[in-house]
Amino acid sequence: TLDLLGRAANWLRKYPSCFELFTGEGPAGSGGELCFGFTKRMAELVDAEEAAVTASEPAMADRLARVLMLARGRRLPVSKLAALRGPLGLPDDYLLRILPAHTDLFRLANPYPHRRNAAELELLRWVPSRAVSAVEAAASASNSLPRFTCSLPSSWAKSHEKMEDFNSTPYISPYSEDGAVPGTDAEAEKRAVAVVHELLSLTLWKKISVMKLEHFRWEFGLPEDTARMLLRHSCLFYVSNRYKIHTAVLREGYEGSELRVKDPVVAAKDRLGELMQEGLHEFNQRRRAVNLEKKRRKGEVDVKKEEEELEDEAGALLDSAEKREERRRFYKVLFGDDNR
Repeated sequence: TLDLLGRAANWLRKYPSCFELFTGEGPAGSGGELCFGFTKRMAELVDAEEAAVTASEPAMADRLARVLMLARGRRLPVSKLAALRGPLGLPDDYLLRILPAHTDLFRLANPYPHRRNAAELELLRWVPSRAVSAVEAAASASNSLPRFTCSLPSSWAKSHEKMEDFNSTPYISPYSEDGAVPGTDAEAEKRAVAVVHELLSLTLWKKISVMKLEHFRWEFGLPEDTARMLLRHSCLFYVSNRYKIHTAVLREGYEGSELRVKDPVVAAKDRLGELMQEGLHEFNQRRRAVNLEKKRRKGEVDVKKEEEELEDEAGALLDSAEKREERRRFYKVLFGDDNR
């Protein structure tokens, strides 16, 4: 069930660059049945996305192992992992793809057989080479001590001062088991910030909804007021409330509105999104032309004037196309968790 709004055929016609409708061969005596399929361009992009996902399976296993290393007991309920599937770039069948090839690393267990959806994914062994956070890796590359970096402009002097004060105490690795039960509130917040920073670093789009993040408070040892903690550390995180969806974004992951490092899976999904937008624009132009023709027949509009306005609008649209596409892709990435 696609759960489309309105008739499926009408929805498919909105994306002529992605889908094509045709009459297939139905049962004997029933006549042709309306069918749909991918256009040639769409089929090529879908194949390219699948190839990117297949090539990324080792990286998926690495990200999944690191997430389990962040969690208490090195295990997470499969039902809860579904919330992280999109941000981590895991396909729907990630368990079937990853587990058979890494039986020495992952195990699917059901500690409560009498409960529904109680299956848990467990990490069988600790991997020291993976227990290195993004902050520690950057410090190792620059031959310096691990510390957080403020990504705000230098004119934000007070924020930089707060970050310097926050960095005055030693960095606590999110993979450190000793840090799982910090001794003071300051140490607890230090580790919680490190956990969120590392978790966002593991996501493909360097962002996750705050609601999903709070869903893992116990597993990752996060405070009850996680959202306020994110706001207190604006040098590291940006919390957006666009469309009334609170989203935590890792500032250092972006250069303007573009990801600094774009995963091949992200690039493949972006190309699919661009093709969809192209088809939707084509559909809207056709619909507007049909409506204009109807009004002309009824004598409701001055066709010449309307066409001139349409041409001017199209010219302005082309002038700002790149900026609009950039903004559209950015906000799609920020708030499109459920579509990934």
